[in-house]
Amino acid sequence: MNPILRKVSTITDKGQTTVPKSIRDALGVGYGGRIAFSLDAQNRVYVERDDADEDDPVLDGFLDVLAKDMAARPEQAIAEIPPALRARMAALTSDIDIDLDAPIEGKVEL
Repeated sequence: MNPILRKVSTITDKGQTTVPKSIRDALGVGYGGRIAFSLDAQNRVYVERDDADEDDPVLDGFLDVLAKDMAARPEQAIAEIPPALRARMAALTSDIDIDLDAPIEGKVEL
């Protein structure tokens, strides 16, 4: 195998790993994107972007409810977040620091 790009990533004790930025960029995958792992008969792993949409009956039902509500009340379907609510949200989250590269704490089940 003659790879165009090869990067090494460490697996944490929880089975997590970070996909290197250069690999994410090459795959065209950003935050929230999906990747698929395939294993062949020689135990080689292939990683590719997963563009397949999975059916989720709960999500589909929720989206149907939203669509019906938007059709019934288009004038109220999309509105700006009221300033008081925006201020409350900002106040409640002002002291929260988020590191998107930090390992996930607790048990992870995929």
